[in-house]
Amino acid sequence: MSLMRELGEHLTGLERLRAMMTSDRQPGMATTLGMSIVEAQDGRVALKAPPGAHLANTNGVVQGGFAASLLDMACGYAVISKLDAGRTCSTLELKVAYHRPVLLTVGHVIAEGTVVNLGSRIGYAEARLVDDAGRLCASASSTLMLLKI
Repeated sequence: MSLMRELGEHLTGLERLRAMMTSDRQPGMATTLGMSIVEAQDGRVALKAPPGAHLANTNGVVQGGFAASLLDMACGYAVISKLDAGRTCSTLELKVAYHRPVLLTVGHVIAEGTVVNLGSRIGYAEARLVDDAGRLCASASSTLMLLKI
């Protein structure tokens, strides 16, 4: 069973995200990344995660997949925040641009996702990943398919 179903199909997307935030319940990938929701509004979310040595690549910086995963979740959660009860979404396309490496010395990164447009079947969102000094590390745009739970 999915976490969204466990939280309650009768809840709107925003209500489900806020329930995740207050109960500290996360899907498996979020747990793997150490991610938590720090803000959930209508059309906007913020996620926080600490990069660790286990995420380092051969260059001694955080692997780009960490940033891509956080940006993907931020875009998806932003779209979910605008959905009615019984609806969710799935990523169709994710375009990531890397602006600077995520260093192992930062305490955490924040991924902020916002909805650009929401139709009846497709949603579009953008996200930014900043380090704890506020420096832009990566950005993304995403196309998401809207689904019934």
